[in-house]
Amino acid sequence: MNQAVHQATTQTIEQMMMTLGQQARAASRILAGATTQSKNAALQAISQELQNQQADILAANAIDMQNGRANNLDAALLDRLELTPARFKGMLDGLHDVIALVDPIGAITDLTYRPSGIQLGKMRVPLGVVGMIYESRPNVTLEAASLALKSGNAIILRGGSEAFNSNQAIAKSIQAGLKIANLPESSVQVINTADRAAVGLLITMSDYVDVIIPRGGKGLIERVSREARVPVIKHLDGNCHVFVERQADLVKALPICLNSKTHRYGVCNAMETLLVDAPVAAEFLPQIAALYREKGVELRGDETTRSILSDALPATEQDWYEEYLAPILAIKVVDGLDEAIAHINKYGSHHTDVILTENYGKARRFLNEVDSSSVMINASSRFADGFEYGLGAEIGISTDKIHARGPVGLEGLTSQKWIVLGDGQIRV
Repeated sequence: MNQAVHQATTQTIEQMMMTLGQQARAASRILAGATTQSKNAALQAISQELQNQQADILAANAIDMQNGRANNLDAALLDRLELTPARFKGMLDGLHDVIALVDPIGAITDLTYRPSGIQLGKMRVPLGVVGMIYESRPNVTLEAASLALKSGNAIILRGGSEAFNSNQAIAKSIQAGLKIANLPESSVQVINTADRAAVGLLITMSDYVDVIIPRGGKGLIERVSREARVPVIKHLDGNCHVFVERQADLVKALPICLNSKTHRYGVCNAMETLLVDAPVAAEFLPQIAALYREKGVELRGDETTRSILSDALPATEQDWYEEYLAPILAIKVVDGLDEAIAHINKYGSHHTDVILTENYGKARRFLNEVDSSSVMINASSRFADGFEYGLGAEIGISTDKIHARGPVGLEGLTSQKWIVLGDGQIRV
């Protein structure tokens, strides 16, 4: 591409993004005043449009899958990309769950009288305009749109190029539903170019975008965090741990460890490192390793693990940091709760970590001292999910400590403002 053509193309993308931003800001002001009934009607209309267009959406996804295979996408990305009829139904179920959720907008809390006679409280309000950048999963288009609409936010979505056809097909149904419900079609806008310049513009449009949510690979999120001029809600990776403590019920621990790793590999809440307390390692590791072998999981272990499991490959220091998103598992034998907590806080990504134990005191210590957005006792790490947490869906998972942490649902897309209720009071 010569320089003149490149400049013209860049200018066109800049104009397009400016228009998207202006339209989103205008739509956000209408949505801020929309009733729960109006927003739910839009979501219902979107659901019907999606059902009407299911065949077209799945056909568009089939094209993306074909292109993905031709471009040698890895198995984890292809798994995220695929929309089966069952996953399509899951998308609609998630949408109906969002419709059923209590609308947080306008809720007033902490009302109290001050000595002056005024009443002081906090009201929950939308953030305004959300910009979201995500990879692979076309179902995220609907999840993000539904959560944004229900919480009164406009949203600009930029999906990955590998899901371009799927996202555009889903967006068509969303905007048709908005039109039927008499809400601005620009409440949900899906950027219709795969040019990466659009991402660079979206994350710097502070006049029009109030928050950016990146959802994808570590490289994408690092870039957004580095270059954004808009606040970012993010998690870099999901290096999740399960710790089998010496007082664990090992019969209970086997299915939890198996599910945490093998239920789905290419997801951020899959276990990537298994920690086993030294006194139960010789009994537990051969049992769980046999189950992993049946699933084709490659095991990488420290020296103690390899003395028990002769077929485990040697783990390197880097393995303790890895988010494999693949049938690979790092295993380390640790000496007690203190070493397990220290390992997790050093190598983990503050996403989701689990202890398996029947000792209440140790479980409480783990909850208190592991610095992660979700900490669990005797349950699979795969439960770290907006749907499983009763949020209806999630727009992402945050490992930040400000503004939202863990799965981000409706409330995570809102803020609060102070309100004062007076009856003629003046300050003296």
